[in-house]
Formats: sequence, structure tokens, C-alpha cells
Amino acid sequence: MRILISGGGTGGHVFPAIAIADTIKKMRPDAEFLFIGAKGKLEMEKVPKAGYPIEGLWVSGFQRKLSLRNLLFPVKLAYSLIRAFRLVRRFKPDVVVGVGGYASGPTLEVATRLGVPALIQEQNSYAGVTNRLLGPKVDKVCVAYHHMERYFPEEKIVLTGNPVRDAIRFSRASRQEGIEHFELDPWKKTVFVFGGSLGARSINEAMAAQFELLRENPLVQVLWQAGSLYYERFRQSDVAQLPNVRIQPFIDRMDLAYAMADVIVGRAGALTISELCMVAKPVVLIPSPNVAEDHQTKNAQALA
Repeated sequence: MRILISGGGTGGHVFPAIAIADTIKKMRPDAEFLFIGAKGKLEMEKVPKAGYPIEGLWVSGFQRKLSLRNLLFPVKLAYSLIRAFRLVRRFKPDVVVGVGGYASGPTLEVATRLGVPALIQEQNSYAGVTNRLLGPKVDKVCVAYHHMERYFPEEKIVLTGNPVRDAIRFSRASRQEGIEHFELDPWKKTVFVFGGSLGARSINEAMAAQFELLRENPLVQVLWQAGSLYYERFRQSDVAQLPNVRIQPFIDRMDLAYAMADVIVGRAGALTISELCMVAKPVVLIPSPNVAEDHQTKNAQALA
């Protein structure tokens, strides 16, 4: 069996894609995989690290605001469709899975035109534009929330929930292991703050403003994932120099971060919501205001 998985851009797309591949591999050890992602994005690092081959498309999203970058959009789209066509023809997949993100659009478009069985894995309670356009063309749409017939043909919807990495689902990590891994104090209450794989500016700015509060409360410590986009900006902040604050650009061992936390503060992306359901810890969700149709608020409301 040959399976092509396409999408990415953020951890919310990349890690479910890897979870899908890992699960299929357990069921079908002889399965062959190819990932198609967007050049320069997170998947180009994380997918090979997980042991799977990946090819990159020169593709990016259409900017909703007026931007000179939109002038390149038609060129990138045409290039990506041609490149995806060649990759699909060469790999000859039995099925194509789109997990959302820039690369999934051209790949699913090509697959459906070539008659390859295809499905969408929609993580959010609000479907993005690309997935809504492709929904009528694919064979199935796997969703995590009820009432998704608002966006997709009802007969194609399969309620599956979101794929969660085995490292989270079957984690036996203890609080002590997490504390030791991140070099924290076992006697202090621990808050884990993160804003997704790329980081969240407003959350980081809010953390940077807590210098006095955290200095006056030394029995509380914070593990702070600033994200790859913001780490350099915030690692020199006053709050990051406090002995009870540990700032990192990205955390690979999320199982240990969840295990050691007494309270978790984060965005309300689909992956975060699904993982937090598994770890069952007190959480403060801060939905991003910079997403289509405010879908993170809808994600959080669905959990509440």
C-alpha cells in the first residue's frame, strides 16, 4: 500500500499527519509513505525526523490583506500544481490524505483529477477555504466536531476525532521526569505557557509583562515556549532572566511538558485541544484572534 500525505505549515497540521502515518504503519508494516509539504515550513524538518520522506512545493497562502506577495500567488500555485502532478504520477499512491496547510490544496486537486482516492482530515470546528473547495471532490472528509455538514457534503463526513501522537496518547511520563528534563524545581508550582509551534506574539508579550509578578512569587515557576518566530526577540527580556522562568524556542517533548505542568496556558488550536483532552490538566485557553472566522474560539467553546 502506498500512502501520500500532504499538508503542514504549523504543528497543528504536521503532527496529526505524522500520527496518521504512525498508526497506519502499525496496522500495515509494509505500507510506503510519501509526504508533500511546503518548502521552508515546519514539516520539512519534523517529517524526516519522524522517519518519513518528504518533498516540498514552492507554495504559500493567499494574503487576505492587500500585499505584494499576492502577485506571486498565481505563479506559485501553477508551479505547485505541476510539481504535485509529477510527484503523484511518480509515487502512484493508493490513497492521498490532505491534512490542511498550504501544500494540501495542490496535492488534493491533482489527486482528484487523476482519479486517486482522496480524503481530507479537517482538525478544526471551522473548515478553511481550501478544504471547503475540495470537500465535494474528495471521497471522504474526516472531522473532529459535529455539525460539519455546514461545510462539507453530509454523505462524505466521517466523525473520527483528531489524530494525536502516540507520545501523548500513551504517555507514561511522570511529573518528576518532566521536571528533571526541563531542569526545574520539583517543589514549585509549575505553569506551562505556549502559543503553538511558531509562537504567539500576544501571549509572549503578556509573559514579558509579568516580571514583577513572577519576581514576587518565587514559588511559582514557568516553562515558556516562545516559538521559533519570537524566541530571539523575547529571550533577552527581563522576565526571561528570572531564575523561576525557563524560556525555549520549541519543545519536542510535549509529553514531558504536559506531565510536569500544574496549569497549562495556550492557544485553542485543534491539535492543542485534542492533546489537552488526553492529559486532563487545568488549562487556560487563549484563542488566537488572527485566524479565519475566529475558529479557535469555536474550538474552545466546543471543548467547554
